[in-house]
Amino acid sequence: MDPYRPDMIIFDCDGVLVDSELLSCRCLSEVLAEFGFQLSVEQALGLFLGRSTKAIEQYYRDLGQALPDDFLPRLKASVLERFAGALQPIPGVAAVLSGLETPRCVASSSDLDRVSLSLDVTGLAPHFGDRLYTAQMVRHGKPAPDLFLHAAGKMQADPARTLVIEDSVSGVQAAKAAGMMVWGFVGGGHYRARDGRAILSAAGADRVFAQMSDFWEA
Repeated sequence: MDPYRPDMIIFDCDGVLVDSELLSCRCLSEVLAEFGFQLSVEQALGLFLGRSTKAIEQYYRDLGQALPDDFLPRLKASVLERFAGALQPIPGVAAVLSGLETPRCVASSSDLDRVSLSLDVTGLAPHFGDRLYTAQMVRHGKPAPDLFLHAAGKMQADPARTLVIEDSVSGVQAAKAAGMMVWGFVGGGHYRARDGRAILSAAGADRVFAQMSDFWEA
């Protein structure tokens, strides 16, 4: 596949379309503390960036510390409230989407209502319509390839001619496992104090870039 001529582009949402990762990890740290679990924002980023809430539950289950039944509803409410008041789009992403002629969709580890709210709040929803696919729709979330293959199937696109834009190690690994080209994006606030280029390159990204204005630059 010519890297600049994909038949379809899959965008992750958090950290790629919207600058949400620090907000959501702060919520996670705060809500865990409400239930007596200590986890810093930095630890949350390291453990759960690009992962679904199932991964959070499994992590604590493996530690023998099952989360209470009301943890996930509380976390969801906290995140949605924080997003509604503070979420911003990634700088320059609206211009990229406006100029994009290639078919595109969103494939996210977040729940569908969170993705929908994120796109609504930031004004990006019209660029995608109902072409939103989430980890809720497949058995295995990232880093398994299931979600990206599901999205490609729904979009009637050949995985080998599909480009994925991702900000997380698990997302890059999922895209490569699906047989897709993947570009790592490190322009979100969560990479200001981390070497995102090295992290995503080591995960297998075909290219890493830090500004949406460089989207089509080699």
